[in-house]
Amino acid sequence: MRLLSWNVNGLRSIHRNGYWGKFLNESNESADIFCLQETKAGEEQLPHDVRNISGYISYFSSSRHKKGYSGVGTWSKLKPEKVEYGIGIPRFDDEGRVLALYFNEFILFNVYFPNGGGGLERLAYKLDFYDAFLKHIEILRQTEGKKIIFCGDVNTAHEEIDLARPKENEKNTGFLPEERAWIDEVIAQGYIDTFRHFYPEKRATYSYWDTKTRARDRNVGWRIDYFFISGELEPLLAKAFVLPHIYGSDHCPVGIELAL
Repeated sequence: MRLLSWNVNGLRSIHRNGYWGKFLNESNESADIFCLQETKAGEEQLPHDVRNISGYISYFSSSRHKKGYSGVGTWSKLKPEKVEYGIGIPRFDDEGRVLALYFNEFILFNVYFPNGGGGLERLAYKLDFYDAFLKHIEILRQTEGKKIIFCGDVNTAHEEIDLARPKENEKNTGFLPEERAWIDEVIAQGYIDTFRHFYPEKRATYSYWDTKTRARDRNVGWRIDYFFISGELEPLLAKAFVLPHIYGSDHCPVGIELAL
């Protein structure tokens, strides 16, 4: 089973500029499920060929109060047993950041985690979201015995190896100690950073680059897009990868393969 995740930074823009078809053709022919973040559109605003892909069922969550902001979408060849929109906390769910698809083998969370930029209030919102999300999935895992996969733009680089210029960014959101400490906690709770599972020392592999400085041309980037799995799924984890050759956004897709 092949799963992909991509922050598209505007799904209508991806489609309008010709990248949608390329994404499907180049990276997605064998994908069973793909998750997009920062769609910046309600379902009704998306073109028909984006909402309806042959062989897939699609699900969307968008911001309830601010159009053209945030949003996630998931396309699946497999019909889920249940779909949940959000984590049950209106303060977070109103921004359309979480889609959860329940399957027999696992629950897949497609998440667009908040960016901590824009002042202390927004950073606090990001950290609160982090804590609420981890609590939510841990309840499902510990009390209901669910196996968890979550993917998306986490908006934080975990270690120095995960960005090109760690020293210059020590005091910038996305690499603050309190943001990185949350990923430490995720791992301490038994979740696996799938890419680092296979490539613990690999450098210069990123999923985000600043477009204003043409950083992608120089590969001055950040690895802030992840697939995490609960430890119970480790025996099924066959592969983890990044697809930097896929263009259209300031992020590129990341993915995993499971032996299912």
